[in-house]
This record gives sequence, C-alpha cells and structure tokens, in this order.
Amino acid sequence: MIVGVGVDVVEVARLARALERTPALRSRLFTPAEQQVTRIESLAARFATKEAVAKVLGAPGLPWVGVEVVSAESGRPSLVVHGAVASAAAELGITDWHLSLSHDGGFATAFVIGESRILESP
Repeated sequence: MIVGVGVDVVEVARLARALERTPALRSRLFTPAEQQVTRIESLAARFATKEAVAKVLGAPGLPWVGVEVVSAESGRPSLVVHGAVASAAAELGITDWHLSLSHDGGFATAFVIGESRILESP
C-alpha cells in the first residue's frame, strides 16, 4: 500500500552557489558517502530526494543526513533512512522506498514513494 508520495525539483546552480558560499553546508545536508559525489547535478538530485522524503513523511524539519541516496554498481539509486527519519517512517508503517532521480536543463528532480507491506486489519 502506498503511504505517501513526494516530489521535488532543485535548481542545480542555486545549490552550487549555496555550497560555495557556505562550505559547511555540505556536511549538514549530505552523509559522508554522499559528500564524495563530485557532480553537482547528482548532489542536487540527492538534495531533492531529501525534500521529497520530507513530503512523504509530512514531517519537515527532520535531519537532512537521515536520508541517504546510495547507488548500485549499475547506477540505480536507492534510499536509506537513518535515525529520526527512520523512526518517522516506521510510525507511518513505511517498509519500502521507491526512488527515481533525473537532471537536465539545470534542474534536478526526485520522485519518492513510501510503501507499506503491513496490511491493516479490518
């Protein structure tokens, strides 16, 4: 059962300017593994993912690093949640995440679905 859907769009250049202006922002927004990503378009898509997850959970203000995008060797992205974000997802019964990322024309987009395999009894 789909618990929530979130989508977000990030202007790549705006994120680049913010990271240049405030270098410490990188460690507040991204996990150590995500910080190793060098392409700004990929970082923007990861930031869009964090915003989209907040929309799924209906919980703005959760820690950014509680949402992590990891990539398989094939390049396919997946979503891992930690700490308070994982707790918020568990409260809603979310057991699975689905993620699609894209970037083109100076924008990055993330589409996230939170799903529950837990069936509610009637």
